[in-house]
Amino acid sequence: MELSIGFINDVHGYLEPHSELFYGEDGEYIKTVGGYARIATIFNQIKNGNEHALFFDGGDTFHGTLPVVASKGEVLIPILRKLGFSGMVGHWDFAYKPDQLLTLGEKLNYPVLGINVYKEDGTLLLAPYSIIDIGNQKVAVIGICSNIIDKTMPAIFKQGIYVTDATAEIDGYVKEVKKLGAELVILLSHNGYPQDIELLKNTKGIDLCLSSHTHNRLYEPVKVNDTIVIQCGCHGSFVGHLKLSISDNKITDHEYELIEVNEQITSDEPMEQMINDIMSPYRSLQKQTVGKTDTILHRYSTFSSTMDDLLLKAISKAAGVDIAFSNGWRYGAPIDKGDITLWDLYNIVPMNPVISLVDLTGQEMIDMLEENFERTFSAKPMEQMGGYCKRYLGLQIKFHIENPYGYRIEEIYHQGEHVKREKLYKVAYITEQGVPDKYGSNRAHLETTTVQALITYLNESSSGSVTDF
Repeated sequence: MELSIGFINDVHGYLEPHSELFYGEDGEYIKTVGGYARIATIFNQIKNGNEHALFFDGGDTFHGTLPVVASKGEVLIPILRKLGFSGMVGHWDFAYKPDQLLTLGEKLNYPVLGINVYKEDGTLLLAPYSIIDIGNQKVAVIGICSNIIDKTMPAIFKQGIYVTDATAEIDGYVKEVKKLGAELVILLSHNGYPQDIELLKNTKGIDLCLSSHTHNRLYEPVKVNDTIVIQCGCHGSFVGHLKLSISDNKITDHEYELIEVNEQITSDEPMEQMINDIMSPYRSLQKQTVGKTDTILHRYSTFSSTMDDLLLKAISKAAGVDIAFSNGWRYGAPIDKGDITLWDLYNIVPMNPVISLVDLTGQEMIDMLEENFERTFSAKPMEQMGGYCKRYLGLQIKFHIENPYGYRIEEIYHQGEHVKREKLYKVAYITEQGVPDKYGSNRAHLETTTVQALITYLNESSSGSVTDF
């Protein structure tokens, strides 16, 4: 039997074609890719090529762009239903409270899965797995949601739930689905690529892992023991197509293509019309120019990024301070050289939070950064809790990332002087991911929103142009 798997992950609400960062011999460049209407065409081609085809969504679906955030994910329901998925998992999908994810899930024609998301009474919030009969195969799909939902995300994500890393649960569920007759076991995971590899090193019986969360572009599948692993970038810029040859209930061969969702792929017309209807109220934002940039703005770097440099400068100027922090978010389509539109600014921060102020001691800043470095670079994969590194402005830090937790920062400067551990520093930030509530004192929230601050900063920059990144 030949089985085709179509997979997307971490689309982050990008309904239409958008800018995406690519890498060539001359450095970084931008192409326009993505869009659910093109993805629908690819899925249809896969189905037309093989009657035995399954499609999966790796999560980070119901958040990331203004229409999706404004509707708490609701606008995506007809699109997702039309794509014909067989299951999904989540992370940012919990952004509007777990109950809203359950509401969205009830409107889908496939399950939201998770063996590791528990209600306060210890029962599962989601179905742990599903069993699919296709051709002559019984396929089990086991779901893992991101283990950081209740650890590094805003409090609203974890209302009434707690989340594990699934290492204690996975073996039991593999055995359970096999007892139910599953001949092929798929792990649909939003834990992240390092975490999935670590889990698979210690788990037997999983044939295929559809990995998400860390936005890895895997142009070739990876094997961990006997498990095939794929992951497909982000923003719907790529579709993974895996062809499995199965004989005597075993995978005997496989072929894989990471399909770039580019202009060579025609859009599915009914899907395109649905998206146009959703986007109609937002077209004016896409036409409203608020500035220019002479360099590509993106946040695809681990330590710092041009997009977040712009964001932090706008935040600090609006707050009247010279130190600012924001979270190391991975999502957000790049902005190419040229015009910056109001739509682009909302893609940077679709939640459009207000700017906040807090007093941090030098020691608190050091502790907060050390904690973040550990969550990003821990030698123990299951203790990595990224995103990227926390973004900061107004500090100069010399660190050794290879050092253990608590010993990575060697020197930290503010205004040319070593930060004093006992001194209070007034800093600006956005969202509780920027400066968690356990740090600081004298917390205050301004009336200015982040998008307003970005507009003002661009207007007050030289000729409205960003040139210093």
